[in-house]
Amino acid sequence: MATIEHSAILNAPPERVFALLERVEDFADYSDLIKAIEPLGKDRYRWHVHAVGMDWTFDVAITESRPPEVLAWESLDGVHNQGCYRLTPVPEGTKVALTLTYVIRNRLLEKAVNRAARPLVGKVSQQILERVEARL
Repeated sequence: MATIEHSAILNAPPERVFALLERVEDFADYSDLIKAIEPLGKDRYRWHVHAVGMDWTFDVAITESRPPEVLAWESLDGVHNQGCYRLTPVPEGTKVALTLTYVIRNRLLEKAVNRAARPLVGKVSQQILERVEARL
C-alpha cells in the first residue's frame, strides 16, 4: 500500500472550503486529468480519469462527511484507494491536508504507477485546491 500526502493553505474559512469540496461532481472542473464524475446515488460516484497515458474508471463512496473538518472516501472497484481531506482553521484561513492510499495488485503496473503517482497526485491536488480557492 502506498500513501501520498499533500497540503495547502486556502484563504477562506473551513466552512466555505468544505462546501466546495463536498460537491464531488464538481471535481471534474478542478483538474485537467479528471474527465468526468457521474453521481450514482447517495454518496457514490463514478470517476473517469486520464492519467499516465491511460483511462481509469472507478467508483467511490463517501465514507465520512463531517463538515467542516473531514471528507473521506473509498473506492468500490478499480484501483483500490482511500482518501481523506482534513480541514483545520489557521490564521490565514484553512489548512487542507489530503491523504491518499492505494493498492495495485499487478507488479508491473505497480512500478509504473508508483513512479508517476506522487507527482501526479500532487499536481492534481494542487490544481484542485487552486481552483477551489479561485471559486471562494
